[in-house]
Amino acid sequence: MRSQCLLLSLLPVCVVVWTAPPEVESQTVTTREFRVDYENDQFLLDGESFRYVSGSLHYFRVPRVYWRDRLRKLRAAGLNAVCTYVEWSQHEPSPGVYNFTGELDIIHFFQLAQEEGLHVILRPGPYICAEREMGGFPPWLLTLHPEMILRSSDSNYQAHVQSWLNSLMTLVQPQLYGNGGPIILVQVENEYGSYFACDYDHTSWLRDQFSSYVGMDAVLFTTDGAGDGYLQCGKIDGVFATVDFGSGTNVSAAFHAMRNHQAHGPLVNNEFYPGWLSHWDEAYQTVGTNQVTKTLDEILATNASVNLYMFFGGTNFGFMSGANYGSKYEPQLTSYDYDAPLTEAGDPTDKYFAIREVVGRYLPLPDLALPEITAKGEYGVVHMFPVVSLLDDEVKSGLGTPTVIETYPLTFEALGQSYGFVLYETMVPSDTGDPSLLDVNTIGDRALVFLDKVQKGVLSRSRNITTLSLITKVNQTLQILVENQGRINYGSRINDTKGLLSNVTLDDSELTQWTMTGFPLSSISWLQEQNTKNLSETLLLPAFYRGEFQLPENNNLTLDTYLDPTGWDKGVAFINGYNLGRYWPRAGPQVTLYVPGSFLHPYPETNTIVLLELEGTPNNLQVKFVSKPNLGSTSYSAQNV
Repeated sequence: MRSQCLLLSLLPVCVVVWTAPPEVESQTVTTREFRVDYENDQFLLDGESFRYVSGSLHYFRVPRVYWRDRLRKLRAAGLNAVCTYVEWSQHEPSPGVYNFTGELDIIHFFQLAQEEGLHVILRPGPYICAEREMGGFPPWLLTLHPEMILRSSDSNYQAHVQSWLNSLMTLVQPQLYGNGGPIILVQVENEYGSYFACDYDHTSWLRDQFSSYVGMDAVLFTTDGAGDGYLQCGKIDGVFATVDFGSGTNVSAAFHAMRNHQAHGPLVNNEFYPGWLSHWDEAYQTVGTNQVTKTLDEILATNASVNLYMFFGGTNFGFMSGANYGSKYEPQLTSYDYDAPLTEAGDPTDKYFAIREVVGRYLPLPDLALPEITAKGEYGVVHMFPVVSLLDDEVKSGLGTPTVIETYPLTFEALGQSYGFVLYETMVPSDTGDPSLLDVNTIGDRALVFLDKVQKGVLSRSRNITTLSLITKVNQTLQILVENQGRINYGSRINDTKGLLSNVTLDDSELTQWTMTGFPLSSISWLQEQNTKNLSETLLLPAFYRGEFQLPENNNLTLDTYLDPTGWDKGVAFINGYNLGRYWPRAGPQVTLYVPGSFLHPYPETNTIVLLELEGTPNNLQVKFVSKPNLGSTSYSAQNV
């Protein structure tokens, strides 16, 4: 693409002025064009010098009914573009089955952005990272091809990518700038220089795939860390390169690295971080406003373009949060608030207005009303009632997948399951000691261990707990309930399989003949048919609990609110069938779960909340709906989780 743009910049421009005869109505043909002017180190939009100040906002992290609201708040801050990833796993949940409707109607998202005066920067991956499960890849890739090398010239991988891009980019084409749409830039891959493969043949192939759809109707680009090591493998010949770096970075040094690999063209930081991500079992991460605005001002003073990642973070609803692996496995929170300028609920922060002030020094601010903090629902206490234990046979038939029996345990992927839980069961053999040592050498990711449905302990990947002492009896049923806490989304370990990943031993005796039942929990409608039990009845955990409530009679608005599960240990929360995500207040830092008002029913309809509690309940079996979030402390002390 770079050589094409250089050639275009050298072409002579001929302007012919003519006057139509009076009887013939003159017609004007307007050509839309966005390109890189390498000679003058700038973007050109319809022939005029242009730069963007963009904000990342992912359509899949916010309900569709709020898309326009969030986009308008970006524009009100002075931003002239919005940047979004496209999450392959959501759009192709099973091979060849595509969904671009409802909450995944990206064309509607693009159209709203254009209506709100925003250009679009599209990042379709196919790998996106984004702190999402498996970096946005569909886990069925590992079901079909367990040894597949992702993000490489692996023929199986490229065949699935080609099919996916054909479905996606055929829809996207009319939305490209040259075709009248808002999309000015399309990213090829994502931070490829951070990946071990360094497969130039693959990135060149991927460039050609995108180019066949994009042509000259938008600009192809890459994003990599601002260092020679990242750009060495991340830069793709013929594709415009950008870098990413956060607050407090030496701006000149960062852009110098970009210039080492791309001597000309506009300077771009395509991921400037005004906040940061957080994991379970650590302090909530924040970035100071003064530091953010100081570095942003330095970036804009160089005449660079910039995208703020994230401007609005949103929520990892369901089981879609990912994980990192540094020195250990680190699963990420349900909340993706990110300490961003707009909160998880879309409210402006002091950081929002400070950024707007800086942007206003370089771009004209729109004549839009400034956003205000919206009212939240303080809906009070809801009493939860026991329904049924997860390990009961009726639950297996009601919510479980068909039982599979094999000599050795199978992974989630081998079972064809992407998310949720899998229950592994076998009989205790006769030749075990007292006590016996259970050993699961490799696990993905966290497991509860039971003997005849009575919980005996926890195995944990993140805490490297792989053994457990058990007092067993012959012919007891050993049950291991494994939770997928999120596949790794960054680095060399993204082929992250789940379940019991090694053979299981009891006193060095290998256990065989496993019965396996999956609980993906993609729907919990079966639970609505089950009656609740008396509060005096105690269920063996893990168990489902249900509560019902109505919104206030004097207000037919369904306001956003926050579910506070303080006192409960760890589990998954659903409201009116929507999976709000994982809660884990005992680990923290996040305590509350964001509940969009669009998930609630107005008075006099009944709202239903369901909890799958894994490990411990409060004596009063209550939850609360509160008007303020609790994402935890920015300081942290380790807990026994």
